[in-house]
Amino acid sequence: MSVPTPHIGAAEGAIAPVVLMPGDPLRAKMIAETYLESPVCYNQVRGMLGYTGTYHGKPVSVQGSGMGMPSIGIYSYELFHFYGVETIIRVGSAGALQDFLEIGDLVVAAGCSSFTKYLDQFGTPGAFAPLADFDLAAKAAETARRKGFRCIAGNVLSSDTFYDDDSQALKKWRKMGVLAVEMEAAALYANAARAGKKALAILTISDCPFKGTATTSEERQNSFTAMAETALELI
Repeated sequence: MSVPTPHIGAAEGAIAPVVLMPGDPLRAKMIAETYLESPVCYNQVRGMLGYTGTYHGKPVSVQGSGMGMPSIGIYSYELFHFYGVETIIRVGSAGALQDFLEIGDLVVAAGCSSFTKYLDQFGTPGAFAPLADFDLAAKAAETARRKGFRCIAGNVLSSDTFYDDDSQALKKWRKMGVLAVEMEAAALYANAARAGKKALAILTISDCPFKGTATTSEERQNSFTAMAETALELI
C-alpha cells in the first residue's frame, strides 16, 4: 500500500518518527497547539486530526487514534508500516482500579492484561503478553517523578467494553493488582512488537469507579497535560 492510506491523508515524509497518540482528536489538536512549534495539520480524514511540528527542535507528530483496540490498531499499523514511524506513545485516560490512585495521577503501562480478540490474529500458540518498550517505560516513570507528577508503573487492563454486562468484572482484575482500565494499549503494543517498533502508554486517571469520582469530557480534553509533558521529554 502507498501513502496516503485509507485513514491517514498525509503525504510521504509528513509524519515524524515519533508520534504521540491520544484517543481524542481534539486532545491531539490541543497538544499540538500548546507544545509544538509551527504545527501543521497533516490529517483530517474521518475527523481524526494529526499534526507535525517540533519540540525543542526535534520533529514530533501528534495523531488521534479514536476509541478501542480496532481503531488504534488501524492507525498504529498504518503509521508503523507505511509512514516509517519508529515510536508511538499513547497519551490517554484510564479508570483507576486501585484505591491509592487519584484523579490526575499518571500510570505508565508496563504491560497489559486483556480479554480482547485482537491478539488472536497473531496466531501465537499461547497467550501473548503485550509489553511496553522497557527503556521508554523506565524513562517515562523517572521523568514524571522528576517533574513532580504522581506516577506509578505497572499492569493495566485493555478492555474491549466500556459498559460491561458483568458488574463484577473490574473487581476481578482489581484483586490481581491491575492498576487501571483503558481500551487501547494492548493492540498498540502488539502492533509494535510485530513491526519491530517501540510503544508506550502513559495514562492519566480520569475516574475512580470504586470511589464514584470522575472528570468531565472537557477536563479530559484540555487539562490532562502532565502525560503529554512527560511523553515529550522522551523524544
